[in-house]
Amino acid sequence: MRKGTNVPVAVPTVRVELGWRTGPGAPDVDASALLLVGGKVRSDADFVFYNQPAHASGAVRHEGKRTAGDTVTDTISVDLGAVEPAIDTIVLVASSDGGTFGQVPGLHIRLSDPAGGAELARFDSTDASVETAFVLGELYRRQGAWKFRAVGQGYDSGLGGLATDFGISVDEPAAAPAPAPAQQAPQTYQPPQQPYQPPPPAPQQYQAPPPPPQQYQAPPAPVQPPAAPPAAPQPVRLTKVTLTKESPSVSLTKQGGTSGAMRVNLSWQVHKQFKGWGRKSGKPSAFHSDLDLDLCALFELADGSKGVIQALGNAFGSLHQPPYLHLDGDDRTGGSESGENLTINLDHKQAFRRILIFVTIYEGARSFAGLHATVTLQPLNGAPIDFSLDECTVPSNVCALALITNQGGDLVVQREARYLVPQRGVSPQRTVDYAYGWGMNWTPGRK
Repeated sequence: MRKGTNVPVAVPTVRVELGWRTGPGAPDVDASALLLVGGKVRSDADFVFYNQPAHASGAVRHEGKRTAGDTVTDTISVDLGAVEPAIDTIVLVASSDGGTFGQVPGLHIRLSDPAGGAELARFDSTDASVETAFVLGELYRRQGAWKFRAVGQGYDSGLGGLATDFGISVDEPAAAPAPAPAQQAPQTYQPPQQPYQPPPPAPQQYQAPPPPPQQYQAPPAPVQPPAAPPAAPQPVRLTKVTLTKESPSVSLTKQGGTSGAMRVNLSWQVHKQFKGWGRKSGKPSAFHSDLDLDLCALFELADGSKGVIQALGNAFGSLHQPPYLHLDGDDRTGGSESGENLTINLDHKQAFRRILIFVTIYEGARSFAGLHATVTLQPLNGAPIDFSLDECTVPSNVCALALITNQGGDLVVQREARYLVPQRGVSPQRTVDYAYGWGMNWTPGRK
């Protein structure tokens, strides 16, 4: 599509993919959507983005990022039939994190039909320069039907500036004013105080007898205080959390992640020049040809029970009963579509003592060398937490990703990114157990 053109959208639900290519110096990109009435949002709740991933109507949802080779997509799903009648436009936005869109190669937006995967529309942005936010397209109503328009309008004020233009109140942290230097008052002579002298007793005066008792009078009806005004809505926060070696931990409570489901996603891509070893053939082959990574978790609950969540042995767990952890499935595609996903039920956070999230190579390579992986923890409420794994320099087939501990009712996420080297004849799971003192009994298993 060319900028300014439009096409009809005749399907009930659309998948909106914001895509770009990774590369040296390319910033990260995020997708978001604004639901408008007459060109403005009705409230901050009409803004769907990484910190507010679902609209209250359920019509628009931010589904997160996927990596396929050197291409990354950030996806938003739109159920057009569930969009409230008052909403006339859904603006589809891209924002950059750590650079401008002139540094982002292959920026595009693509609409497809989730039912069959057919492409409905695609618009490639080719003229970006200093912009840090883009309206790439919009879904809008015309005579009861939906259409998509390619827009391509850029902003150099970032996501905050763009959102503000559409009526969103953004929480911008203000710099604290520097304290004024204390001035020392001049010292003057103070005469010594006189010792305390109690006052003389007051003369006793005649007290009249109390009046006769009065008949009972019902107390007046209590005055009802005026109803307290509703609390002012809090502005949206655009901050994201990235764990690093220098800042390796974060409190979920401080980030707003106190309830609902938290998804843990592991996605990966392979350096093209790397050659691995297929377990089946034992011969050099392309790393991603049969690569199978498994996202796993060791858990210990407050009642002392312990266990493991993993595809091996079909130990997928349960979200609404102990252990309140669930592995969504076993992705054997090498991360090309969705990666591996684990869900943690934060409504039962008091049941957790500690959770260790780790990843193993089940097939396709002997080591993580040459693999670039990203871990993202996305609470239903609160800022997403992400970090990348360091380059692996040891013959490791198991990596401890993150340790979540209950500290006085608050869950704290600690970045581990720790490659472990199993001893001969010791499984990756047992190796993680030994390293973190879980104390479980292990038996051989298979998928």
